Amino acid sequence: MPSRVAGMSELISYALSDGVATITLDDGKVNALSSAMLGAVSDGLGRAEADGAAVVLTGRATTLSAGFDLRCPAEEWPQMLIDGARLAERMLAFPRPTVVACNGNAVAMGAFLLLSADLRIGVSGEFAIGLNEVTIGLTMPWFGLALARHRLARPAFDRCAVTGVLLDPAEAVAAGFLDRVVEPDQLTGAAAEAARGLCALDQAAHAATKLRVREQALAGVRDGIARIQSADRADW
Repeated sequence: MPSRVAGMSELISYALSDGVATITLDDGKVNALSSAMLGAVSDGLGRAEADGAAVVLTGRATTLSAGFDLRCPAEEWPQMLIDGARLAERMLAFPRPTVVACNGNAVAMGAFLLLSADLRIGVSGEFAIGLNEVTIGLTMPWFGLALARHRLARPAFDRCAVTGVLLDPAEAVAAGFLDRVVEPDQLTGAAAEAARGLCALDQAAHAATKLRVREQALAGVRDGIARIQSADRADW
């Protein structure tokens, strides 16, 4: 049965079954990634690591996440961005397999979660996936560019970052946000099966190779964190 992570009872649930930990984001709305939500997900990852489990990360209803919490007071933005970047860093380097079961929309920081996972499975339907920062007056943070450059197809990286276009699930596969798409009623089973399959890998080799493959992406994310910490907003 799912359980709530201590201290974050209103934001995520955690369920462990057959070596797979399912972390479900659920703020009752669109899973806005506030520092509290980001911390809850990180706590869930910590619990999964302690359990020696692979991770399936998913959302509520038809949304993985609509991105950072834009209602956050301006003075809290730097910390929220840092928390988002650190969650991406943790996912990129997580020692166990990670699967995102993208149950619908994934925008901005929600899409960065896709770009940070080992395997991404989406669902068919009229959903939006992408990096819309420029359409809402935001310059994409350097850590986000590092993630997008690492994972997206080259033409898609430029188009998605510069124009803020949102893609449907099939287009998101071609661009590199998703690995495949299934019918909505197949998502839970497909994600669990994929996670169990990844558990068959030699986990030490999996973890070590992940760090080698993602060395430049991790360096880019860490540089992005340092830029935010510099307090020069123009260079975030």
